[in-house]
Amino acid sequence: MTANIGTALLFIALLAALYSAVASVLGARLRVPELVVSARNAVLAVAALVVLAALTLMYAFVTHDFSLKYVVAQSTRSQPWPYIFSGFYGGQAGSLLYWSLTLALLSTAVIVIHFRTDRQLIPYVITVLMAIEAFILTVLNFISSPFETVSPVPPDGRGLNPLLQDPGMLVHPPMLLAGYVSVSIPFAFALAALITGQVDNRWLKATRHWALLAWLFLSLGNLLGAWWAYHVLGWGGYWGWDPVENAAIMPWFAMSAYVHSVLVQERRGMLKVWNMVLIIVAFNLAIFGTFVVRSGILSSVHSFAVSEIGPYFFGFLAVSLIVSLTLLLLRLPQLKDEHNFDSMLSREASFLFNNLLFVSVILVTFLGVIFPLLSEALQGRKINVGAPFYQQVNGPLLLAIVALMGLGMLVPWRRGALRALLRGLRTTLAATAIITVAAIVLGARSPWTILSVAACAFALVVAVREFHRTALALRRAQQTHYPTALLAVFRYNRRRYGGYLVHVGVAIMGIAIVGSSFFQTERSVSMRPGQSVEVGQYTVAYQGLTTWSEPGKHRTIAALLVRNGNRSFEVAPQKVVYENWEEQPISEVVIKTVYPQLDDVYIVMAAFGEDGTASFHIFVNPLVAFLWLGGALLVIGGLISWWPEAVPATVDVRAGRLAPGTVSS
Repeated sequence: MTANIGTALLFIALLAALYSAVASVLGARLRVPELVVSARNAVLAVAALVVLAALTLMYAFVTHDFSLKYVVAQSTRSQPWPYIFSGFYGGQAGSLLYWSLTLALLSTAVIVIHFRTDRQLIPYVITVLMAIEAFILTVLNFISSPFETVSPVPPDGRGLNPLLQDPGMLVHPPMLLAGYVSVSIPFAFALAALITGQVDNRWLKATRHWALLAWLFLSLGNLLGAWWAYHVLGWGGYWGWDPVENAAIMPWFAMSAYVHSVLVQERRGMLKVWNMVLIIVAFNLAIFGTFVVRSGILSSVHSFAVSEIGPYFFGFLAVSLIVSLTLLLLRLPQLKDEHNFDSMLSREASFLFNNLLFVSVILVTFLGVIFPLLSEALQGRKINVGAPFYQQVNGPLLLAIVALMGLGMLVPWRRGALRALLRGLRTTLAATAIITVAAIVLGARSPWTILSVAACAFALVVAVREFHRTALALRRAQQTHYPTALLAVFRYNRRRYGGYLVHVGVAIMGIAIVGSSFFQTERSVSMRPGQSVEVGQYTVAYQGLTTWSEPGKHRTIAALLVRNGNRSFEVAPQKVVYENWEEQPISEVVIKTVYPQLDDVYIVMAAFGEDGTASFHIFVNPLVAFLWLGGALLVIGGLISWWPEAVPATVDVRAGRLAPGTVSS
């Protein structure tokens, strides 16, 4: 019964999506507004049907309906209820249903917000969004259905992969998939602008908050993925340049470039073609990311098994690129820039160079991801590209992005004076030098380490200086306390200072990456109870093993005592065997952040013997706590930028006064 209901709902939703896509474009072309209204109503119907289908699948999980093959694969009766919920999107078919659900809900929000205000664009926006929805629903109906039945009905399921039975599963996949889906909204408006010829700034204005929302979801998805990998996979790191990780980060790079370059088009009427290209690239990279994970075509700890949907996603990707690039070529004459660059020492030039670096990182990463496929096609064997390649090639590019991020905050629009820039840089460079010298004193020796610290310090000092100058102006103008004035900075220009807070977060994350990459200490040891080992400044003493059983799993727990000077603490890394996954024992990592050093003591129990002997991988990772702090500031800054302006005003920083009017970024 559940299978029949879910299948029927998805099939009717597919018909409604196809009708909406066709009726909307016909209504616009034939100038029949009733058809456009009908298409709008069909969007609402699609959303309702997909919501009901999702609730039907969730009901099957909650009631342990093992007549569904998907429920059997993703849950058991003993599985904790949060992971019953995450089983919904834990497999291929469910994640595609989540994709469809998110797109349907976002499409509904677009209809509610823009139907009356963007009448020329909205019919084609509906067509694009419902064409994407129809593709996903086609896959769900005919290729990978979550409502496929199994016979005979088993008494219990196998359950989620043990690696997925973790709190990270509750947050990382939904955020990352929402990020992929959200890029569809600005993409749909861009294509609508190309189709109608309305390629002025109206489509940018309509999509600014949608683009920032997509960037926020992608940021959260990637950050949560790094956190999850760090505390689950047990290799001592948080980013391994895995193919699926790369597929997830590339749309983020593209959207980061886009949210910067649209400022140039809004302010100077420039980079119109570039912005169209960036949003087209971002969307197609999001589809590519979905394709890589769900096709299983590339080997990754994050991807699903090889499946039949790969060719369909590849075909959709090809059609999307052909259609969007053809429309772009047809509209090139209308996308001429209104101004030229007045000077290379200007904010718009810094944004352009920033974008070129972002695109270079995307190209390098994309080539690394597809290289195994190219090598297999040309040589008959897959040659995987490892992390050292990305670190050596992307490392300098990312370093340049961080340094340029700081410089871009200093130069004005249109034309800057080199002498004035150098004069204003004196205190900034002095503060940067102090931080860099401190890093050298603390152990930084290699040129790349020193350059990395200097670049991050420069960007951080510039952003902090901008906050300080504006806060001082507000304090003088409002006769208030400095902390109050500092918080008021965001009220008076959320977009600009939210962006600056993002820059602060990126700079802090950069310092964390430098510290944890260049100063990590690691050691692999095998110990008997009573033995100890030195790892950096820490002594790790092994005390013995205990075992513990609970419903569905068995634990073997190691007792360790870690000493650092006069301080000590106990940790207990574990090896866990799930009843349905005996062939895949899981290591539960222990991570203890030590203050004030800000070292992460990271311990994994690799194996153990019947005589009590155990093997451990022990890492000391400096400054990783800064990674999560910087990531939090990045997300908070993005939220502030996304939030609508409340009090439009300008701040004259030099004169220390306020003036009414709209603040420009």
